[in-house]
Amino acid sequence: MKYIAIIVAGGKGSRMNQTVPKQFLELQGKPVLMHTLEAFAKCALKPEIILVLNIHQHEFWEELCSKHNFRITHQLVKGGAERFDSVKNGLKKIKGDGVVAIHDAVRPLISPELIETIFKAAEVDGNAITAVQAVDSVRIQIEGQHATPLNRNEIFLVQTPQAFHLKQLKKAYLQPYRIDFTDDASVVEKAGYPIHLVPGERTNIKITYTEDLQLADWFLQTKKTAD
Repeated sequence: MKYIAIIVAGGKGSRMNQTVPKQFLELQGKPVLMHTLEAFAKCALKPEIILVLNIHQHEFWEELCSKHNFRITHQLVKGGAERFDSVKNGLKKIKGDGVVAIHDAVRPLISPELIETIFKAAEVDGNAITAVQAVDSVRIQIEGQHATPLNRNEIFLVQTPQAFHLKQLKKAYLQPYRIDFTDDASVVEKAGYPIHLVPGERTNIKITYTEDLQLADWFLQTKKTAD
C-alpha cells in the first residue's frame, strides 16, 4: 500500500498579530512547518510528502530550507483560494492508489506513532479521523436563546491528520465547495461516507495564538528533558 501525506500550509497568522505566517514562525530554532514535516518523515510507513503552500511563499520556503539545511524530500504544490482548493491541488499530484493523510502544517507536535496509527486505521475502515474527547463542560448558545448544556462524553474535538482511501477522497472532492466544509471529514461525509474516529493526542495542538507557540515550545523542551 502506498501512503501519502498532504500538508496544508495556508495560514496567514492574522490571529497572532504576526507579519510572518504562523507556519514559518520559529519553534525551537526552526520554522513550525519543518517540525511538522519531520514528524511525517519519521513515520515508519515513510509516506510521500506533498506540501501545499501559497505560491507567493514558495521562494521564501525554499530560502528557509537552504538556511536551515532542511533536506526532507517533499513535493511543493501551489495552494488555492480556500483550504478545500488547496487539498484538491494536492490530490491532483497523486498517481495510482493508496491512503492519503491530510494534516495542518501548524500542528507540529503530531507524533510519528499517531501518523502510523491513522494510516493503518484508514486502510482498514476507509477513513480515520483523529479526535480527543472534551474534558470541559460544554454548552451551546443559539442566537436569541439561553445557553444549554451538552453531554461532554458525546463531544469530540477533531484534529488532523485525517486519512482516507484515495478513491474515496477524490470522489468527495468532486463536489463543489460549501462554506460548511470545515475539514476533510466534512467533505467526505457529505459524499455519503461514514466517518471513523481514532483517539488523538492532547499535545497535538494547533498553533493559532501566541500562547499556542509558547505551549508548543514547552512541550518540546519537556520531551527533550525526558529523553
